[in-house]
Amino acid sequence: MVILVKVSNFLLLQLTKNELGRALIFAACPVCYLPVKKAISEMHISSTMDLPIHRLSYLEESSEFEHEEGMTATSFGGHPSLEDRKDSYQIHKNMKIHCGFAQGIKPGSRSGFDIQEADWDDMKSCTGVVVASAIFGNYDRLKQPVNVSKESSKRVCFFMFVDEETHQHLDTYEIEHGIWRVVIVRNLAYEDARRNGKIPKLLLHRLFPNAKFSLWIDGKLKLVVDPYQVLERFLWRRNVNIALSRHYRRFDVFVEAEANKAARKYDNATIDAQIAFYQSEGLVPYNRKKSLFPSDVPEGCVIIREHTPVTNLFMCLWFNEVDRFTSRDQLSFAAVRDKLIGKIPLRLSMFLDCERRNFVVQEYHRDILEQRSISLMHSAVRSTDPTFLTSKRHRRSSNRQKIGSESIAAAM
Repeated sequence: MVILVKVSNFLLLQLTKNELGRALIFAACPVCYLPVKKAISEMHISSTMDLPIHRLSYLEESSEFEHEEGMTATSFGGHPSLEDRKDSYQIHKNMKIHCGFAQGIKPGSRSGFDIQEADWDDMKSCTGVVVASAIFGNYDRLKQPVNVSKESSKRVCFFMFVDEETHQHLDTYEIEHGIWRVVIVRNLAYEDARRNGKIPKLLLHRLFPNAKFSLWIDGKLKLVVDPYQVLERFLWRRNVNIALSRHYRRFDVFVEAEANKAARKYDNATIDAQIAFYQSEGLVPYNRKKSLFPSDVPEGCVIIREHTPVTNLFMCLWFNEVDRFTSRDQLSFAAVRDKLIGKIPLRLSMFLDCERRNFVVQEYHRDILEQRSISLMHSAVRSTDPTFLTSKRHRRSSNRQKIGSESIAAAM
């Protein structure tokens, strides 16, 4: 019992020391939210009558499609050529563009993101607000939202997408009693779990075709504020149709690219090729005095938006860049945004990242948590092992004797 108490205290002490600096740097800002019922009363749905796009539909392709030289996008994305990419930025009242799910009967059926028919029916029945997240490759632990109001519990759809590997490691009780509706996705489009995660992240309007608003949170995050309060604070109060936080440290795509290379987020050659391509299209280093926005680099782990033809177009084109180039969506965000600004009424807000940390709590990915746990346990055991402590004191005593002898020799 004594040893267990010592181990527990040691772990707590180590976590306090190791996390103190990080906690100070990544502290949350104070955010003022309205009471839930008042927040709901502030909801307003944009009229599409005055928008330059009245109808947005999506291209499909035959499974017998022949890949041509120079095409780098995938079957899931529909292999859009550079000419297709160029045309997708030409705004018309009725537009038809590539937006994932290019093959298959419909989203969720033989498309590279396959789900059960019952799940698809329930997703179509979501006509208001959707909160969604995903865990693929067993990369994160399931985290249930907290502080969810009765109104949200009844009216908001909560969907968590997982692959079969992740589902095997989930707690059965949480699946059955938690607020998340856990949906198993099969036959995923990509080998990279992180790239698969971009499908629901950027294409929620395709998975929930009748939803009016959505709140996306990455699988590493835990929602701790009611979704209606989040929507009111960051979307409706600011009269914007899409909101996401800016990166806490980096504002420039070129700097972000170098940081991704240094952290080995993706292979360097592919990152360099993507940035060089954007440069050829006119991308320049970020300049706060010349930019309409406070940053060119989003944090990206939270996306709050209204589902309209305008925002749906933006998300489709953003996804197409992820499909064509690297899965690092921070690198392609500004390129898409800047091509569309001035052509469509994209009312986009990039709020402070410390404000994001007010309504979501971040946890390390599963592999890092497991490594840290093992490392801390080993350290704790060594610190409470009498043999280890005795040998440690012996080494200290030997070192002191050695230093003393060397000092005497030097003096002589």
